[in-house]
Amino acid sequence: MTDTRNLPIPRLSLLLTRTGVLAEQVMRAFWPFLSIAALIMAALLLGLHDLVGVETVWIIGAASILALTVALVWGARRFRFPTRTQALVRLDETLPGRPIQALLDDQAIGAMDEDSRALWQAHQARMAARAAQAGPVKPDLNLAARDPYALRYAALLALVVGLLFGSFWKVGSVAQMTPGTAVAGQGPSWEGWVEPPRYTGLPTLYLADQSGPTLTVPQGSRVTLRFYGEVGAHSLTETSSSASTTTATDPDQEFVVERSGRLSIEGPAGRDWGVEVIVDAPPVIAVAEPATAEAGGQMKLPFSARDDYGILSGTALIELDLSAVDRRHGLAVEPEPRDAVTVDLPMPIAGDRSDFTEDLIEDFSEHPWAHLPVKITLSAVDAADQVSESDVYRTDLPARRFFDPLAAAVIEQRRDLLWSRDNAKRVAQLLRAVSHRPEDVFRSETAYLRLRYILRRLETFTEFGLGPEQQTEIAQALWDLAILIEEGTLADALERMRRAQERLTEAMQNGASDEEIAELMQELREATDEYLRQLQRLAQENPDGQQGQQNQSGESMQMTQDDLQRMMDRIQELMEQGRMAEAQQALEEFQQMMENMRVTQGQGQGQQSEGQQAMEGLAETLREQQGLSDEAFRDLQEQFNPGAQAGESQGNEGRSGGQGRGQSHEGQGGQGQGSDQAGEGQQGQGTLADRQQALRDELNRQQQNLPGAGTPEGDAARESLGRAGRAMDEAEDALRSDDLAEAIDRQSEAMEALREGMRELGEAMAQNQQNQPGQGTQEGDMQANNRDPLGRNPGAAGSISTEENLLQGDDVYRRARELLDEIRRRTGETDRPRIELEYLKRLLERF
Repeated sequence: MTDTRNLPIPRLSLLLTRTGVLAEQVMRAFWPFLSIAALIMAALLLGLHDLVGVETVWIIGAASILALTVALVWGARRFRFPTRTQALVRLDETLPGRPIQALLDDQAIGAMDEDSRALWQAHQARMAARAAQAGPVKPDLNLAARDPYALRYAALLALVVGLLFGSFWKVGSVAQMTPGTAVAGQGPSWEGWVEPPRYTGLPTLYLADQSGPTLTVPQGSRVTLRFYGEVGAHSLTETSSSASTTTATDPDQEFVVERSGRLSIEGPAGRDWGVEVIVDAPPVIAVAEPATAEAGGQMKLPFSARDDYGILSGTALIELDLSAVDRRHGLAVEPEPRDAVTVDLPMPIAGDRSDFTEDLIEDFSEHPWAHLPVKITLSAVDAADQVSESDVYRTDLPARRFFDPLAAAVIEQRRDLLWSRDNAKRVAQLLRAVSHRPEDVFRSETAYLRLRYILRRLETFTEFGLGPEQQTEIAQALWDLAILIEEGTLADALERMRRAQERLTEAMQNGASDEEIAELMQELREATDEYLRQLQRLAQENPDGQQGQQNQSGESMQMTQDDLQRMMDRIQELMEQGRMAEAQQALEEFQQMMENMRVTQGQGQGQQSEGQQAMEGLAETLREQQGLSDEAFRDLQEQFNPGAQAGESQGNEGRSGGQGRGQSHEGQGGQGQGSDQAGEGQQGQGTLADRQQALRDELNRQQQNLPGAGTPEGDAARESLGRAGRAMDEAEDALRSDDLAEAIDRQSEAMEALREGMRELGEAMAQNQQNQPGQGTQEGDMQANNRDPLGRNPGAAGSISTEENLLQGDDVYRRARELLDEIRRRTGETDRPRIELEYLKRLLERF
């Protein structure tokens, strides 16, 4: 046999393997000893011996030493030091063909034959080459069979807890535990802690560890001392509390630091410190920006606040500034006394409250002081109950504005009535004068009749005595009348449109016929037209107010009648196809859009800026690319399941479904393939490739006309569009090679790059607008044009879709889980084509 020392085995691999076998032997033999030692050490670190009597400690200690001795003897009897041969066997077991054993073997037969000897030598050479590449073998440290209850892990956990939360100083106290002499052996000693107020977030200080001459602590810190040993051996002297302490000898001492002073512990182990108090500064609060009125009439008052440890709460006190009121007309009489208004200030829900800025938003439109001069005083309270007030802020109380002259007159009389009940007769006279010739003032007969009713009630109350309850009743009636005059016809049109939408929703849920759906859709179209006419009338009557609202919100939405008609056509088409869930979602989006939209007249396509045209062109390119990607995916489905589309028309859009989608969402990219048959797959793929090439050419043309050249944002947009073009080229090549899965991936990259380019182009145009503020109307609404018809922000990376206010609740998560489960189920079907399985796996990796 060959000498094992001459084997061509890496020495490091053999050494590491032998060390691993040694670790296995040690763990298998001595794990009880190590576990018992870890438990004993954990108990000592945690100071458990201080909780029991000395006799108990010695009994447990003797038992522990006995257990350690038994475990050590048991392990020593089972421990076997690993030999070189055992390490070689362990290495040989991991190598193919057992080359080490082959090298140790001798040729048994044919040793005299030259050919047989040559063959044996060749075999030995191959085995030597394999053995020379042997790597170290990992040790098997699994002790589950020997320790089924995982006691070793419990002991390890206890040791880790002791190391983290215990102290090595407590281990040494065991040596001082002699029965009958433990307390006397310790001698006089003391312990002390300084606990800052919890709201400061500062840690507790252990006095024995404070080696410096000075203690710097926050005001209100609590000092606790404990004296051990003979009473009177140690005493306390301090001058930092409200009632200073001198030579106190009680075992337990406690006081609160209120001012700077000294802290002295006199005795054998005495210490002395100077105490410096960190004074808790009062909070600071102030109005950050002028108060403004939101679009709905709410007051928005920005304020800033700061404190060294954080603001706990705050309030705003609003009082009438009577000296600044224009005391004419209905305000000439003395006002009725009213309590000041107190509202809570909003605080940050999460984060740091030591320095922040928030907005107080409250609606005071119906308050008697609306639009009158007021004094606003902000106050803040910190965790130490210190209260600070801001300087008095004077302003006219922001509230809702009424642009209709009649509505504004009614609101003015309501204010005068709430100012003082002495104005009741005057208010009645003015309202009667306003309603003298209603045909010249009132557009709605309902509003006129309500005013006459309010007038009779007011005159009756005035004659027999107008009390506070009647005053409140008339004021509320006048407010409702002003709202009716200001928005009455618009609200009626909106309510009619809502009723039509609700009836249409019920029809979809109850399975209405095509004739009923067509009738309800016609009702919805008429109600929508009436609503738009009322919006346009309001915009014509109040151009300044409408423009002010647009400028204040920073955005305006522009939609044409054709856009709305296409949306309603899409809803009707979905219902006729039986896709009620999608129709319901589209109807809800249409309703939200109609309730939030603003109609802007005189701004057509011809007035769009170059940047707006570029953004719209890129958005159209993105929609067409999405349509091509959807068609490629449907072609991929039909390639694997030719008959699946016919049988799943409700749940999966086939060719006809794809055409419908293309008309509404994908632009031209979603059309053109709607009439293809399953047997024209090759021709359809070639058509897709041609359309992909045409889309790439269109993108090249758009890149030449992009604004923002020379700016970092504009260059970044061009780079992103360049990446989109290269992805389109690769998608075209994949389509011509019939590799639909690869084409879909490349199309996804192109769409992502297009979204990124649109986002960067939007940033470039916004930067250009900031640099050129005079451009105003044509380029000032760029941010609005980047929003969807509901006024919501676009999705990430410049997506033309939105991530806000779409599907909400549990249903969207349930649907997502169903889709992922279906993809996983299809991935597990090994009989599916390999290309489809690879595509499904990529979907799982991505989502």
